[in-house]
Amino acid sequence: MKSLTSLWSIAAVELAARCCTSANRDINTVTVRTEHEGLSFLAITLADYGKVIQKWLDQGFVVPPDCPAFKKQSGPTGLPVFLQGFLARVFNSDTGVLLDEPCIESIYALRQLTLMFSKIALPSQTRKGMRTKVANRKVVSPRRERQAMQDFIQCEKDIRTYDDLLDPSYMEDFKRMSNELFGEVFAKVDRDIYWARLLPKHGPGAVADRLSSNGKYNLRTWTSRLQPVMPAEEFLIPNGSYKSQLGDELDVLEPGSEIPVRVITVPKTLKSPRIIAIEPTAMQYAQQSLLHAILGAVKEDGFLSRTVGFDDQDPNRELARLGSLSGDLATLDLSEASDRVSNQHVLAMLSEYPHLTAAVQASRSRKADVPGHGVQRLAKFASMGSALCFPIEAMVFTTLIFLGIERELSTNLSRGRLIEEFDGKVRVFGDDLIVPRDYVLSVVDELSTFGYKVNVSKSFWTGRFRESCGREYYDGHDVSIVKVREVLPTRLQDANEVISAVSLRNQLYWAGLWKSADWMDGYLGRLLKVFPNVAPSSSLLGRESALGYQFQRLDPNTHGPLTKGYSVRAKLPSDPLEGAGALLKCLLRAGPETGWLDFSLRRDNCHDEPEVDTEHLERSGRPKHVSIKLGWNSPY
Repeated sequence: MKSLTSLWSIAAVELAARCCTSANRDINTVTVRTEHEGLSFLAITLADYGKVIQKWLDQGFVVPPDCPAFKKQSGPTGLPVFLQGFLARVFNSDTGVLLDEPCIESIYALRQLTLMFSKIALPSQTRKGMRTKVANRKVVSPRRERQAMQDFIQCEKDIRTYDDLLDPSYMEDFKRMSNELFGEVFAKVDRDIYWARLLPKHGPGAVADRLSSNGKYNLRTWTSRLQPVMPAEEFLIPNGSYKSQLGDELDVLEPGSEIPVRVITVPKTLKSPRIIAIEPTAMQYAQQSLLHAILGAVKEDGFLSRTVGFDDQDPNRELARLGSLSGDLATLDLSEASDRVSNQHVLAMLSEYPHLTAAVQASRSRKADVPGHGVQRLAKFASMGSALCFPIEAMVFTTLIFLGIERELSTNLSRGRLIEEFDGKVRVFGDDLIVPRDYVLSVVDELSTFGYKVNVSKSFWTGRFRESCGREYYDGHDVSIVKVREVLPTRLQDANEVISAVSLRNQLYWAGLWKSADWMDGYLGRLLKVFPNVAPSSSLLGRESALGYQFQRLDPNTHGPLTKGYSVRAKLPSDPLEGAGALLKCLLRAGPETGWLDFSLRRDNCHDEPEVDTEHLERSGRPKHVSIKLGWNSPY
């Protein structure tokens, strides 16, 4: 804990110097309160204060009751005493109103000093006798985990309530607008399904039936709902010669016997965990095939490829920057976005495309095993963990945005008019939404009507502050900050914490917080003993610098530079695969150019370029053990 307060103090002194103020009293406050309140002061109390400051920036004035955790100055405005040196350079001390030209450095400093630890996660205690190089899992408070599960159940109830209360005319408008926007995309995917042009894919992640990474290729469990749309004979074996073997081994589950998704929590912040759902292997496999077809169809559409993002956050960030500069664009963030997408909305959106509807519904898990609540029937479309969750929610939100704009204009919008008037003004990346400010209230109202919650504390449209996809801007200036993700390591065996600390040091350096980076250099130098200058592309754990890398000797074989330092070692788990499963994996990895005709695939349907991995049939999955090892390696 002391190391974290020391890092905060160094950052405070550095930022105070840049802002021509003093942070001595602020440092004393943080030191004393951290001693009494622990990490929760840094990760929760300070973070809440930072969110309040963002709200003040957006609305243009200070509301003292918003931050009860800190003392107020005497006087009518009641500015908080904590960080007052920075606040006075942003807000008028007498009126509490935002200055006409607030200090951008002070805005950045306020955000950095309050939100620095908002995403930190604590490591669990190492069990007695456990190997120290095992990657530590992160703590999720049992009380907060129970509350998260209760919120999951309440969300299900809310979805059913909104489905029952929604006016049928609104659903008809939703169907019309989604078809106007995505009709051509849905038609293309519908044809791909009809002509059996889907290419499935397995990933390295966990599955509800707990199969290993390579073990998924020997999958012999399918569902009766999937069979008419995606026959097991075309998805689970490499060619027709294995059909008889598949027939003897295949277990086709009826709806009542299907494996439910496994709902779990993963750390997000100390205040609240994130809920995800681990899908059964068969469902995930089928979902991936649909995902690839949908993404390919969206990318072929000029307007949609510029409006809906799936793999590139930069357009959202650029629009957020432009919105902060001109004020014409608003940034919206939704709470529990994935868990609030009703399956009824998805059914309405796809209703005119029977093959696509059948495939999406067949690959959707209907039940979830919720800790403390048993197996529950799902009203939502899917939680995070489903391969279709992200693209489907993005299409639903895009439809509602344009429906809200349409209601504000009191006229139906054709696709041509949408392209002409709103191309480059609307952007959706998951639950990060960019909309024109003139229509924001109508869009928010439309989202609320369909049961979605706008996160007011992370949505901005009145001032000059904007946030989207992890980047923040004020009046065109990037005020994004560096966040501490892990506690600082105390020994070399804490490999994850060491790796995170090195990354933190380099982020501080490139953010221009050079004194803070220098403090991290000293801290890591004492811990690692060997901490060289390296290039950002190097596999060594070292200091990145604008001055370049250093090396001690040349490789006798390649004559390339070598530097002594620590490298990350993460060995894939042993997971041997042979027979039909091995052939299936090789064909899926290689793509349609192998001549695998069972799927009738087009060349452009290949997921990835062929990879050179000679051990992929022996080892696969995510590493269970992470360690660092001292040795000689390239510094670039």
